[in-house]
Amino acid sequence: QVQFVESGGGLVQPGGSLRLSCASSGIRFSIYDMGWYRQAPGKQRESVATIESSYRIKYVDSVKGRFTISRDNGKNTLYLEMNSLKPEDTAVYYCNTQPPWTKDSWGQGTQVTVSS
Repeated sequence: QVQFVESGGGLVQPGGSLRLSCASSGIRFSIYDMGWYRQAPGKQRESVATIESSYRIKYVDSVKGRFTISRDNGKNTLYLEMNSLKPEDTAVYYCNTQPPWTKDSWGQGTQVTVSS
């Protein structure tokens, strides 16, 4: 069974930093493109960052220069380093394969709140 467990979220002031982690199981992690996604209240889930199995990386324009995605294939873990956080980054953050494994494969996510 495929499972993704996100952690590392929290409340942070504007300009602050957080590091998210996502432990995966049930898939051969190293061969899949992986992504971080987020869903803000009242909005659709969006892809934020992708790291391919080849380590090629893509970001949505709104986070370029502030977020860094990385992966540790030995630990089956995906990371998202978030710096210079803004209130508009407030959302629940999820990880999944890119594209998502199935519609039922989403984890609980981790809440990121940016507020003073």
